[in-house]
Amino acid sequence: MHTAYPNDLPHSEIPRELPVMVLPDCHLFPGCLLPLFIFEERYRLMLTHVLDARRMFCIGNREGALADSPISACTTAGLVRCCVKQDDGTSHLLLFGLRRIRIIGWAQEKPFRIAHIEPVTTEPGNAGMAHQLKERALALFQAAGDEQTKQLRSALEGNGDAEMVCDVLSYHFTRCPRLQQKLLAETSLERRYKMLIEALEKVRAG
Repeated sequence: MHTAYPNDLPHSEIPRELPVMVLPDCHLFPGCLLPLFIFEERYRLMLTHVLDARRMFCIGNREGALADSPISACTTAGLVRCCVKQDDGTSHLLLFGLRRIRIIGWAQEKPFRIAHIEPVTTEPGNAGMAHQLKERALALFQAAGDEQTKQLRSALEGNGDAEMVCDVLSYHFTRCPRLQQKLLAETSLERRYKMLIEALEKVRAG
């Protein structure tokens, strides 16, 4: 596991403008890896721009099914960890979540979007309560899953960073796009855990 949580990155390390790849029902969480296949021409151009700069962009999730539906403001700044370009011009890459950010405007919309962004900081909370909620979520996660799930739970159990654990569980377990967006937008770690635990309890109840 990572020794420092991505949300601990100094604000100065995240650019004030980031390219945006707009995808339906797709969310990246801090500390997690998202595999992507780049094939559209606009995103090929975006990727060239990204790799020539700071290797960072973010995912923009539309709030509706229409092509002009608003893009959710809350997302995660991502770093291109690796990228393999194919002979046909397409690319496979892994995007690593760095920290929560908020889109506050647009610097560019064509040929690809570039957003004005600001970092989002998690509210200070009760560390003891966060630890208790982490243990509850991990217990439910193990009970709800298969052997692979139990292995992930075992890896997370020794991690003392409650926020990282919450984000990893949210990314790997929750598959409801609306819930994932709420978890990304929530600035209180305790409230994030309560949403996650409620979802885990529903799965356990069958």
